[in-house]
Amino acid sequence: MARLNVRIGRLELKNPVMTASGTFGYGLEFADFVPLDQIGGIIVKGTTLHAREGNDYPRMAETAQGMLNCVGLQNKGVDYFATHIYPQIKDIDTNMIVNVSGSSPEDYAECAACIDALEKIPAIELNISCPNVKHGGMAFGTTPEGAASVVRAVRERYHKTLIVKLSPNVTNIADIARVCEAEGADSVSLINTLMGMAIDVEKRRPVLSIGTGGLSGPAVKPVALRMVWQVAHAVKIPVIGLGGISTATDAIEFFMAGATAIEIGTANFLDPAVTVKVRDGINSWLDAHGCASVQEIIGCI
Repeated sequence: MARLNVRIGRLELKNPVMTASGTFGYGLEFADFVPLDQIGGIIVKGTTLHAREGNDYPRMAETAQGMLNCVGLQNKGVDYFATHIYPQIKDIDTNMIVNVSGSSPEDYAECAACIDALEKIPAIELNISCPNVKHGGMAFGTTPEGAASVVRAVRERYHKTLIVKLSPNVTNIADIARVCEAEGADSVSLINTLMGMAIDVEKRRPVLSIGTGGLSGPAVKPVALRMVWQVAHAVKIPVIGLGGISTATDAIEFFMAGATAIEIGTANFLDPAVTVKVRDGINSWLDAHGCASVQEIIGCI
């Protein structure tokens, strides 16, 4: 078997396949379908400083080759996570990573500090695609200044591996990635969902309750692959690729474009065991092509 272990900052992954936040719950929901300890890392659903109700229904819609969602980061807050969820997941034998979101740099930093205190959470993924309520609703991740303000605030309070999840809804994603690296990010992950919309022509109104939502699934893969390739050339820190990955071939494309690891999201809804199947497929491809390690193909194009 080929060596599949990779390193993201100080984070050691037994294989480069992770789950994308918001598509795998807290991992526990999938325990009956897939051996959790065989996944390289599980990124749990978005966690905020205070509880959030999320958006009104309907907040999910199927599209050609993908789906739209406007769930709105529904969760019970970081204190609930630390008290009720963490004890249930802390002994799972893989990297349990928390996706952190917020409404201001201070919110992000305080939430990250709470997670920092949890011994068996070795990393966070910082979602900088949240609305910036202090600046007219603009997402932090759409400007270098906004991204820098959040990463800087969190880096001061968080001392473990810091992954920053980038928004694709920008003019130049490489510029955002460089800023995150300069402010102390250990890695960047991309892409988050693309902004999309669906309309009910009979009711003559949007399908989703708030009009627009995030597009994910196979439809976004070419965009994600291009952006990973651009960012991998722009920064020296490891890049984690995601966006429409559902097969080992998809994953290998992302490795060749420069990703050190990948996340699988929407495909989990179709096949809850897809992560392990992709891991096995990567190994088979490497063996068939005479590669001793996945490291041999990272960035090879």
